[in-house]
Amino acid sequence: MRLFRRRSIRIVLIVALLLVSALVGALVYFGTPSGEVMPEALAALESTAAVQVARGGWITFMPVAQQPDAGFIFYPGGRVAAEAYAPLGRALAQAGYLAVITPMPMNLAILNIDAAGAVINTHPQIKRWVIGGHSLGGAMASRYAHSNPQQIAGLAILAAYPEAQIDFSQRDLAVASIYGELDGLATAAEIEASFSLLPADAMTVRIAGGNHAQFGWYGEQAGDNPAQISHQQQHEQVVQAVRRLLETSGA
Repeated sequence: MRLFRRRSIRIVLIVALLLVSALVGALVYFGTPSGEVMPEALAALESTAAVQVARGGWITFMPVAQQPDAGFIFYPGGRVAAEAYAPLGRALAQAGYLAVITPMPMNLAILNIDAAGAVINTHPQIKRWVIGGHSLGGAMASRYAHSNPQQIAGLAILAAYPEAQIDFSQRDLAVASIYGELDGLATAAEIEASFSLLPADAMTVRIAGGNHAQFGWYGEQAGDNPAQISHQQQHEQVVQAVRRLLETSGA
């Protein structure tokens, strides 16, 4: 009996050790962003005469020359540093919009789906909000928009699609689905199959030669396909589409 108890205790300890090791491994994996923030993104984090950049709980891009009445909240992709999307935030601020990128716990938007709520409460001067996100961030931004229709006027999903139960087809919401032709992670076929969940007048932008990683500035990503256009070319098409959404969401 004593031998049985010792063996049982030993087994329990081994199982506990394995579980702790797996937990630590998961924390390290998800807590370490994929790739490195590229120089273009680091440069976009610097304030200029045209755009004031503030770092705190969020990364906030505020146009200097005017007080915006519309804002854009962005959820980063899974295991991607929020800073990697700084060029998008800066470009929108230069166009006259408030742009806020929300870093996520463990770099996973699913752990703070309601991050947009705190941003909205902090900026009562903003009358119209559009939310967006890349990959996992886009799916979680969709969840927030679906659950908070009174707060959100538009939704931009980049290389992403809503979950099956998140149906916007009968919603009065401005939506843009922006995706890369060569995306190896959220494929064009998968995204196009999700269009039935979007409003009939949703804007769909298929970026010829674009891939998954070039929606942010963090380098290559495992499982993705090589892009056939430059990073800057893909970025410019994303900015153009998001700006168009911001304009039409107020119509």
